[in-house]
Amino acid sequence: MASGYFYGQQSEQFSFYRIPKVLFTDEKYRGISCEAKTLYGLLLDRMNLSAKNGWLDETGRVYIIFMIEEIMESMGCGNKKAGQMLAELENKAGLIIRKRQGMGKPNLIYVMNFIEPESGGNGHFQKCQNDTSESVKTTSQEVSKGHGNNTDINNTDRSNTNLFYQAEVSGKERGEMRKDGMEKHESYESYFKESLDYEYLILEHSVDREALDGILSLLVNTCCSNRPFIKISGDEKPAEVVKSRFMKLKGEHIRYVLQCLQENTTRIRNVRQYLLATLYNAPDTISTYYQSWVNHDMASGLI
Repeated sequence: MASGYFYGQQSEQFSFYRIPKVLFTDEKYRGISCEAKTLYGLLLDRMNLSAKNGWLDETGRVYIIFMIEEIMESMGCGNKKAGQMLAELENKAGLIIRKRQGMGKPNLIYVMNFIEPESGGNGHFQKCQNDTSESVKTTSQEVSKGHGNNTDINNTDRSNTNLFYQAEVSGKERGEMRKDGMEKHESYESYFKESLDYEYLILEHSVDREALDGILSLLVNTCCSNRPFIKISGDEKPAEVVKSRFMKLKGEHIRYVLQCLQENTTRIRNVRQYLLATLYNAPDTISTYYQSWVNHDMASGLI
C-alpha cells in the first residue's frame, strides 16, 4: 500500500531526530560516516533528557549514558559497528568524549558542542577516557526510557527586561572575552543562516528584510548570552533549554513568526520579549495555527 501525502504543516505533528547540517556541509566532518552522524543526532536527543533530569558532573557539564546495547538496538547494527561509530565521533570528529567510571559501571558520554569549542583551563578533560570512577560524581546510573514533556505555552510577557548579562572584568579579560565573543557570534550567525535557509527567506519576504534581520540577531544574541536563565513569557527558563529550542527552528517557523507579527493588532510594548516568546513557542503552536486556518477556510467554502 502506498504512503499518503503530507498536506500543509502535517509533518510538524511528528517527533524527529535532528542532525546538524554543519555535519554535512563543514569540510572537517566530510570524513565521518552518515551512520556516525545519525548516531550523533540520537545522542543530542538524549541530552535533552539528561539536562532535564539534572545529570551533571561536579563541574556542571551535562553527560548521558547510552550503552552499546542501546546503540545496537537504536541503529539496528552489531556490537562492532556500534563501537566503530562511537570511535568516529570521538577520535575523528571530536564530537563526543567518553569517560570511564570503572567498577563495571557504564561509560559517561559527553556530547560536545559542534559550534562552541571547550573553553580554556580544562585540558585534563580531553584525556578523560583514562579517568577512574573516583573522578566523577554521578546522579544516576540508569537511563529513563521516557522523553521530555513539551513546554507549556504561556502568554507573552511585555515587561521591559534586560536580556543579556554584563560582567565587570579587567581590560585584558574584556579584550579576550570580546575576541571569543565575536568568534562565538559569527559561529551562531553562520549556523542560523544555514539552518533557517536565510537567503531563501529574504528572497521570499524582501519587504520584511528588517524584521528578518532582527529575528536573526535576536536568535544569535540569545545563544551567545552568558546568563543562566532567560525570561520567556514571564518565566525564567534555563538558558540551555532556550538555546536548544532556538537551534531546532527551521525556515517554516520563521515564516510563521512573521505571519503572527502581521496579524497582530494589539500594541506590542516590548518587541524583544514578544519575539522571544513567539520563537520559543513556535514548534508547539505552528501546527495548531495552520490547522485552524484550514478549518476556517473550509467552513467558509474557500477550499
